[in-house]
Amino acid sequence: MKLISKLPAWLRNKYFIAIAAFCVIMLFLDKNDIFTQFGRKKELHNLQTSKNYYIRQNEALRKESEALKHDPQSIEKLAREKYLMKKDNEELFLISEKPDNSKN
Repeated sequence: MKLISKLPAWLRNKYFIAIAAFCVIMLFLDKNDIFTQFGRKKELHNLQTSKNYYIRQNEALRKESEALKHDPQSIEKLAREKYLMKKDNEELFLISEKPDNSKN
């Protein structure tokens, strides 16, 4: 009892104790505590960043698809670059930028 009587009156106030307990529960012990909220905000930011990336990729693929539908030169370019196709009267040489170390 001596310890409680040494505390200031505002710390012994029942309303202060109730509000302090409520704040501790809401900030640290609740399932939606402050640390969880920060984690969710970070995850939301990461998801929005990846969403914007995929939207840009989708637009680029849509433009490429439209070009392939209407432009024969883009079809030839895709066939040469991606599928390594060539014409009958030409030779194709592949030069890799990174040395292949799998032969060791």
